[in-house]
Amino acid sequence: MSDDVRGSSAGSDQSSEATPTPPQGRELIPLPGLGGISLYMLVLAGVSILGVVNGQFRPVYLLFAAFFVTAALGLLLLFRWAWALTLAAIVLLITLFAWKFVTEHQFPFLVQGLLNMVFFLYLVRTEVRRKLR
Repeated sequence: MSDDVRGSSAGSDQSSEATPTPPQGRELIPLPGLGGISLYMLVLAGVSILGVVNGQFRPVYLLFAAFFVTAALGLLLLFRWAWALTLAAIVLLITLFAWKFVTEHQFPFLVQGLLNMVFFLYLVRTEVRRKLR
């Protein structure tokens, strides 16, 4: 009988050791939406660079590409200044696409503006702002 008691207590010790404790460090991807928004900013930078190379945009647009890349990489590292830079870019893009939709009446501009609005609403959440440093 004492062996059973000792075996059950030893089994409980082993089960408590076998259960892993959660890591104390930061999560791998604390906010997956920030990764998507960063990828979107990188795509915008790529489009700007291709537009300059093809001659569709002026070379000054390379500054926008540099800001987009900076904002995307800083946002992945959870910097507050990158959040502000990304938020400013998103607000300007919402305004641009809304103006283009009103003047040209083309549906893709409305879709792009609404997509940017979704990104804006995600970025202003308190959970997102709390995780930034």
